[in-house]
Amino acid sequence: MIEKLSIGAVVIGRNEGIRLINCLKSLQNEVGLVVYVDSGSTDDSVANATHLGADCVLLESDVPFTAARARNAGFEHIMARPNAPDVVQFVDGDCTLEEGYLTHAASALSEDNTLALVTGWRAEVDPEASVFNALCDFEWHRPAGEILACGGDMMVRAVAFEEVDGFNPEVIAAEDDEFCTRLRKAGWALKRLPIPMTHHDANMLKFSQWWSRAVRTGHGFEQVNDLHPDYFVRERRRMWAYGAALPLIGLIGAVLYWPLLALVIAVFATSYIRTVLGLEKSGLPRKLAAHHAFYLFLSKFPNIIGAATYRKRKRSGADMVIIEYK
Repeated sequence: MIEKLSIGAVVIGRNEGIRLINCLKSLQNEVGLVVYVDSGSTDDSVANATHLGADCVLLESDVPFTAARARNAGFEHIMARPNAPDVVQFVDGDCTLEEGYLTHAASALSEDNTLALVTGWRAEVDPEASVFNALCDFEWHRPAGEILACGGDMMVRAVAFEEVDGFNPEVIAAEDDEFCTRLRKAGWALKRLPIPMTHHDANMLKFSQWWSRAVRTGHGFEQVNDLHPDYFVRERRRMWAYGAALPLIGLIGAVLYWPLLALVIAVFATSYIRTVLGLEKSGLPRKLAAHHAFYLFLSKFPNIIGAATYRKRKRSGADMVIIEYK
C-alpha cells in the first residue's frame, strides 16, 4: 500500500493585492495548513491572509528580503508545528493552484522515495494582455519528466529540504535553480508532472517591468554560476558574448574598421534568424516568434547590467538586495 503523505503549504508575497487573495482561496479546500510569509508589504496582504485562515509570518526588514529567505521562514514555521507534514507545497503569492494538483503531486512522491520534489505546468492567467506576459507564458512551457531544476512552485519532501538546509537566502534570483542544484548534488531526483499546477499572474504590462525582470535574471545567472560553476554555463556564455563582447567589438569596428562592425551585425542577424526559426519549430506562429526573438535578443543587455550588479556587490561586500519588477 502506498503511504499517504501529509501536506503543508507555504505562500510568499509582497504587495500582491488581489493576486494573494486568489492564491489563498485556491488553497483553502486543498490543504489544511497554510502559512503566508510577508516580505514587508504596505498593502492589506497580512490582514487578508489572516482573514482567509493562513498562519502569517512577517519577515523583519533588518535583513534584505529575498524569496529564498521567505520560503525558509515558512518551512521552519510549518516544521515547528505538532505533527509536521511530510511534504510542503511552495506557491508564489501571484499564483493560484490548480484544483486536485496536490493529490497527484503527493502520490508521485509517495511512489518514488528517490524524488526530492515534484512540480507541474505553470501558465499565465492572461498571456494576451502584453507581449511580456506572453513571454512569461512561453517561458513556463517545459517538458515533463526528470528535470534539472524548476521554478518556485514546487512540492518538496521535508527530509530533502532539511538535508540541504533549504534555500540560500542570499540568492536574490534563480534561487530555485540553486536549491534544485544542491538537491541533485545530494543524490535526489526532481520531476515535472505532465499536469497543470499553477496559474501565474505576471501582470507585466510595461517595458520597464520587463527590463527590471531581465536585470534580475542576469543577476541570477551570475550569482548561481558563481556558486555552481557547472550551472547556467550556456546562459552566461551567450549573455556575455551578445550583451558585452560583440557590442564592444562592434563599437571598435565603428571607430576603426567598419568591416568589423559589419561582421558583428551579421552575427547578430544570424543569431536572431536562428532564434525565430527555433521558436517557430517549437510551435509559435511566425509573428509571435519574431516578437519573442527580438526580446530574447534585447534581454542580453539588461542581463549584463544584472550580472555586473552582482559582481559589484560581491566585490564591495554589499547586501544582495532584491530587484523588483512589479
